[in-house]
Amino acid sequence: MSAEAPIKLTHNEDIKAAIPTLAGTIAATFNDPANDHFSDDDNQFLKFHGSYQQDDRDLRKTGKKYIMMIRGRIPGGVMTAKQWCVFDELATKYGNNTLRITTRQSIQFHGVVMSGLRPLVAKINESLLSTLAACGDVNRNVLAPPTPAYTKAREQVFADAHKVALALAPQTKAYHSIWIDGQQLDNDAAENKNFVDPLYGKTYLPRKFKIAFAIPPVNDLDIFTNCLGFIAIIENDKLVGYNLAVGGGLGRSHGNEATYPRLADVIGFFTPDKVVDVAKAVLTIHRDFGDRTDRKHARLKYVVAERGVKFMQDEVNQRASITLAPAKPYQFTTMQDLLGWRKAVDGSWFLGLFVNMGRVKDAQKTALRQVAEKFPNIEFRLSANQNVILANVSDADKAAITALLNAAAVKTENQASVLHAASMACPSLPTCGLGLAESERYLPGLIDRIEKICADLGLSSEEIIIRSTGCPNGCARPYIAEIAFVGKAPGRYQVWLGGNASGTRLNRLWKDVVKDPDMETEFRPVLTRFAKERNSGERFGDWCDRVLLSN
Repeated sequence: MSAEAPIKLTHNEDIKAAIPTLAGTIAATFNDPANDHFSDDDNQFLKFHGSYQQDDRDLRKTGKKYIMMIRGRIPGGVMTAKQWCVFDELATKYGNNTLRITTRQSIQFHGVVMSGLRPLVAKINESLLSTLAACGDVNRNVLAPPTPAYTKAREQVFADAHKVALALAPQTKAYHSIWIDGQQLDNDAAENKNFVDPLYGKTYLPRKFKIAFAIPPVNDLDIFTNCLGFIAIIENDKLVGYNLAVGGGLGRSHGNEATYPRLADVIGFFTPDKVVDVAKAVLTIHRDFGDRTDRKHARLKYVVAERGVKFMQDEVNQRASITLAPAKPYQFTTMQDLLGWRKAVDGSWFLGLFVNMGRVKDAQKTALRQVAEKFPNIEFRLSANQNVILANVSDADKAAITALLNAAAVKTENQASVLHAASMACPSLPTCGLGLAESERYLPGLIDRIEKICADLGLSSEEIIIRSTGCPNGCARPYIAEIAFVGKAPGRYQVWLGGNASGTRLNRLWKDVVKDPDMETEFRPVLTRFAKERNSGERFGDWCDRVLLSN
């Protein structure tokens, strides 16, 4: 009998095994002034350090211009005013003078050339934040509820999120060597060649891993789209534990039915003292059982889908030395941010500021920098809906902050229409190499066109959650929106309908291809039917799921 053929691992697995410190030849490439870009292998290692090599696709006809995207690791999205000033300055000095709020409560810099990459990352570290593990086959930025309006227990939940983020950070010394010391590690030295991360092992995870904490009834982090979700159970304003959700993820590929969006399963309840143990347990399940032969099939969601809830319960119990209890009752009702001035539970004020498509730029960027400089004691909190929250504002400072923002034409009330306020898009073109169609530059105008139809039909005040991505990978979490546009080619989009307001239901494919000029033709009849046929108070996504998609 012939021996079985060896398992063919992906190229990413091979290079991680060869250089487990993740150093690649990044520092050596920096140190040669003739270089303007990194090798393909180093581009994969760079992701672990928080950066993607890209090029400006608007300029491809005249020649390839390499640029970098750098992403901060900001647990829970909380920044001091001083840290915001650092990021603002870095965007101006090294990037394209914008700050891009991400759907994982972080900030991305775009348009950075190679010479600016190392000083930018070094300054982020000086500010006591980091870029390590903001990308790559590791746990990404941990999400935590940004809004302080509901319960004092939020502070304990945030503390747990921060604790998990620290516990799951990779331990390689290559990060400090490259970005702080500017030194290339010797990849052939025994200590580097044989390095094994104490949590991740020698080859880290098969793919990225995402964690979020949420406090019902607000699902403003889209908890079920994460590999691992902690749903806080609050009783008498005290955190008694977490319901554990595993196996969410939205990435898919056009034409590949083996890839699909999936919402996490809730598999049990545990007490807060075990949160790090449980996080490590779920992460190591992904490490040990994730598919390392096909990166499109490598996320934890496929392990859960194919091995089942009982398998996950048993593995978590064994690895975390616990016994999961039955999940406790909870309910989500909304996933939207609170905009405008609001009272926090401690009596201070916070201001939710709408950021159009998550892109802080122009007058808004200048005004927020001025706020950070003049009010150094406030917090900047980034939302997973790509907005900014100014928190811990005193009564004495509220009016002055309002005046400063309004003087720069930055509204603090009635900031956006209901459709724009509920929208979200990924950057896509021109910076993302995966983009098949426009997204951030396209969605605002498309929403204006949909708003005109809604106005004609008496639906002007109707909130509809609309999201767009330039490809099917789902970075703006389109597959739980009430309306989603997913790029297939320039000017052509899949349209998905039927998500709900609480983020607890996937939408479904409605049209495989709709061309941009045909959007009004396609949507007017649907919105006309909705206006006439809806039940009292019924949302568009619920009507689509009940009527349009059931036909």
